[in-house]
Amino acid sequence: MKTIQSFTVDHTKLRPGLYISRKDGDATTFDLRTRTPNAGDYMSNLAMHSVEHLFATAVRNGPYGENVLYFGPMGCQTGFYLITRDLAPETVREEIFRVLEEIINWSDEMPGNREIECGNFRNLDLDTAKEECAKYLAVLKEREIDFQYEV
Repeated sequence: MKTIQSFTVDHTKLRPGLYISRKDGDATTFDLRTRTPNAGDYMSNLAMHSVEHLFATAVRNGPYGENVLYFGPMGCQTGFYLITRDLAPETVREEIFRVLEEIINWSDEMPGNREIECGNFRNLDLDTAKEECAKYLAVLKEREIDFQYEV
């Protein structure tokens, strides 16, 4: 059986940051790595779910919303995947910064926080999402982003 591409990345060398995970024609998968893999510091389900609702809402309602194919958490609880179409990596980087700032300053209610809208609507917390996004934004501001996995 063929090994999927993400399993070929040396996770012992990954650090929090922003990477290009893969390219498929005009679609690019970005790895928004918020944690060092296998270091024991994993995102809680509450944090992942809350960031997912806010980030997906903000990015899809932003200037490049029509270019966003997917945003969601990694099962390993160390980050998120953002899949875009026809956007330069630098544009995506700036959009990620904008979205993180928007979440940190979010004053509306949590999107998708009703039973009819979400399968686990009680598992959402705005303050947890803001805290998670503030930590990740600080990491991104500290690092020069080369969009390549550190392997």
